[in-house]
Amino acid sequence: MNYYIIPLAILGLFLFFKFFFVVKQQTSAIIERFGKFHSIRNSGLQMKIPVIDNIAGRINLKIQQLDVLVETKTKDDVFVRLKISVQFQVIKEKVYDAFYKLENPHDQITSYVFDVVRAEVPKMKLDDVFERKDDIAIAVKQELNEAMINYGYDIIKTLVTDIDPDLQVKEAMNRINAAEREKVAAEYEAEAERIKIVAKARAEAESKRLQGQGIADQRREIARGLEESVDVLNNVGINSQEASALIVVTQHYDTLQSIGEETNSNLILLPNSPQAGSDMLNNMIASFTASNQIGEEMKRQNAKKGLGKKNPEA
Repeated sequence: MNYYIIPLAILGLFLFFKFFFVVKQQTSAIIERFGKFHSIRNSGLQMKIPVIDNIAGRINLKIQQLDVLVETKTKDDVFVRLKISVQFQVIKEKVYDAFYKLENPHDQITSYVFDVVRAEVPKMKLDDVFERKDDIAIAVKQELNEAMINYGYDIIKTLVTDIDPDLQVKEAMNRINAAEREKVAAEYEAEAERIKIVAKARAEAESKRLQGQGIADQRREIARGLEESVDVLNNVGINSQEASALIVVTQHYDTLQSIGEETNSNLILLPNSPQAGSDMLNNMIASFTASNQIGEEMKRQNAKKGLGKKNPEA
């Protein structure tokens, strides 16, 4: 009896695999009986009659992706290659159509993609192709849906995943972009330089204003101090001329003292005799007197010329 167990076991396994088969998840199996369609079996353990029934094929129900590379020309005569990614799926209720109506669905989808892309892209310029790639994808999806639904296929999504112009065009575009960026950078640099110049000019103007105000305040205080000094000297019986001489002499020696305190000052020769201040004052008074006399003489001459023009006959 033991001699028959092993052959019977082998025969049982053989018959089991002939009668039963397994269909994977997200897959449908097409059963034909004597070469004619019989039924569609979905995932799980299924049964068929050996010799009579035959598994004609299996259909993948998962979402699949097909990448199509299309080369075409734009409206501005630029050759460009577009990569179109088509995501599609077999409709579960139309497995029969998907299996029997199309011999090669990938070739069918590729043909429709070529047809749509080469109809849409020549209407656009190269820049428009980049900006309106979503419109191209939508046009491809609509055309494919209308065509492939009859064959049991549902177009899930279409994407324009790559746009690759001709190499020379790409280099020209890169040069244009580089030049544009350099232009913007130059404008920013010029604006920054202008701001620096304006700020520097404002700072210099403010510095000059403050410097002038300081000089004016200094001279005002000097004049006020001289006025007070003259008033003090007048109160003790010294007249204005003597007071002016005394102030000039005092300022003269103060100047000499301040020059002597500077360690890095150059050599300056100034009169330092006791009569220096008086001589300086006398020279100043003489200059003022001569200037006044010259001014009076010029006024008289101008007055004579004016009278001569009014009375030409005289």
